[in-house]
Amino acid sequence: MGRIFYLMGKSSSGKDTVYKELLKDRELALSPVVLYTTRPKRAGEREGQDYHFIGEEGLHSLQLSGRVIEVREYSTVHGIWKYATVDDGTAAAGDTNFITIGTLESYKAVCRRYGRENVIPVYLTVRDEIRLSRALEREKQQEKPCVAEVCRRYLADEEDFSAEKLSEAGIERSFENDDLKRCLEEIKVYIFSFL
Repeated sequence: MGRIFYLMGKSSSGKDTVYKELLKDRELALSPVVLYTTRPKRAGEREGQDYHFIGEEGLHSLQLSGRVIEVREYSTVHGIWKYATVDDGTAAAGDTNFITIGTLESYKAVCRRYGRENVIPVYLTVRDEIRLSRALEREKQQEKPCVAEVCRRYLADEEDFSAEKLSEAGIERSFENDDLKRCLEEIKVYIFSFL
């Protein structure tokens, strides 16, 4: 099996943008591991590219089959949304190297499934004021913007990505994403050091 480069960071740290840019880089030749979610699509998202959008029944079926590596549940102002990492056979395919997006907890679960030596963390950071500004701008693009949900995610991230939890997970390196071009160059050098 190849490596899985595991992109994570607080909400609005630019994970989706960095993920898409790294996928486009022909030199890296990374393939996506697409996560599964029960939440509705956001404006501009595509099935099978951004997420696999499944209902509760679909998620339950995957859990019964033993294919769910981890599932996380968020109580949002819109109701319960679930996100899952699923062993759908994609990541075990030959010597292909992959990239995915997740949380610190999902990173640890994927390490347990595939081995820490095969799962490489790529942790993005951004100053809080930039993250909050980005989150509000993104929320304005939604059909029904909800500032309360932006605030909930922002506060939850403070606990989920605390310095203590990052240290416990062995996350020692981070990439400041205040300048996308520079950030991508640094990540690319880092990824090549594992290939």
